Parts: sequence; structure tokens; C-alpha cells
Amino acid sequence: MHEYSVVTALLEQCDTYAASENAVAIDEVVVGIGERSGIEPTLLQSAFEMFREESQYAKKARLHIHIHPVVLECVACGVQNEPKQKNYALCVVCGSRNVRIIQGRDMVLLRLEMQTPHNANTCI
Repeated sequence: MHEYSVVTALLEQCDTYAASENAVAIDEVVVGIGERSGIEPTLLQSAFEMFREESQYAKKARLHIHIHPVVLECVACGVQNEPKQKNYALCVVCGSRNVRIIQGRDMVLLRLEMQTPHNANTCI
């Protein structure tokens, strides 16, 4: 379950941002997960709830997950599209097999909502 190591790295990144903003706590963590990232959202959620206790700032944070669809780009004709089926090998316009995935393989930290010492919420 590589979700454990992913969550550990995510929480370290969140703590680094919180420290740089002089935050008191992190209330919300929003991530985007690509369809082809190899990360199972339910396992990520479970791992986050388990490991957030070890975080300096995110002990009670909520995790929100947005799923990002796969976007293909045809090298031959330049068209970008979200495939309707799981066929990532053909361009829907010209039929070329020279396509690449340009979105949907990564996990990204989209937003943090943090409490600051002055009781104001900060988002980054």
C-alpha cells in the first residue's frame, strides 16, 4: 500500500507550508488525484486519517479528494481530449497511435485551509 508513503509525504508538505505561513493548524487539505495515478482514493483517505495524528498541524484536518480525468494529446495532429472509454492508444480525430497522457497520472496538493494566530483562515 504505497498510499501510506504518499500520505506521509503529503503531510510533510502540508506541515512545511503551515510553518512558513505561521499557522496554528490546518483545517482542510484538498488534493487532485489523476485517474491513472495508481492511487486508490479510499485507501488514501484511510491512510490520511490514520497518519494525520503524527502531523504537527493537520491533526484534525479534513481531506477532500478531486479526481482528475485522463487527458490525451495526439502528437500527430495536436488534438487534446478526455477519452470516453479506457482506450488511451488512439487519437479520436486522426486515428494515430502516437498519443500521450498529459493529465491524469499525478497527485497534486490543490489547497490548504489553515488557522493563523490572529484567528483568520488562510488558504494557499
